[in-house]
Amino acid sequence: MTKNASLYSATILKPDQVWCGDVTYIWTGSRWAYLAVVLDLFARKPVGWAMSFAPDSELTAKALQMAWELRGHPNR
Repeated sequence: MTKNASLYSATILKPDQVWCGDVTYIWTGSRWAYLAVVLDLFARKPVGWAMSFAPDSELTAKALQMAWELRGHPNR
């Protein structure tokens, strides 16, 4: 866990208070694919993800949208 994330760990008391995300790349054998993941820092588990052949804002928006929908629209 990064130094910044460890600052949150003492104050995260329930799911869906703090999410973080990351994008990584995966060689598919012929081209790069990109995976965006949204993590819930309380459970330290993925709550949304998306894959694409382009590392753009649409990729990250899809991962965030999936997390928001799967978690029942938190803080709505």
